[in-house]
Amino acid sequence: IYPGAFNLTTGPAHWELLQRARAVDGQCYVLTASPARSAPPPDDDDSDTAKNGDGTEQIETKKKYPHYSAWGHSTAVSPWGEVIATCEEGPAVVIADLDMDKVEEMRMAIPTTAQKRKDLYDLVDGRGNQ
Repeated sequence: IYPGAFNLTTGPAHWELLQRARAVDGQCYVLTASPARSAPPPDDDDSDTAKNGDGTEQIETKKKYPHYSAWGHSTAVSPWGEVIATCEEGPAVVIADLDMDKVEEMRMAIPTTAQKRKDLYDLVDGRGNQ
């Protein structure tokens, strides 16, 4: 499960692509959660006018935080890189049936874990053990 908050530029270009790539690379289901897109606050809520000591007016900004438009589109992707469930940019719950046999099917069809070349390198853990 990956959280993400891609914006309106990177979302259309990369959001689904990266999910599908991670699913195929990891030979597993990838589930992503994104915040829903919210509308920017109205302009009249952004500022207030105050009088300076000399009688001139000064505009003061009242924003509590900068607005961020998230791409949304929470998604579930199969080990084969197929989008099996998704939603649009608004508030939603994504429900998907995860067929764990698909994980085994993928790992049998492309046995990357069985393709280690122990004759070329040694695997060691952080303590120096092999």
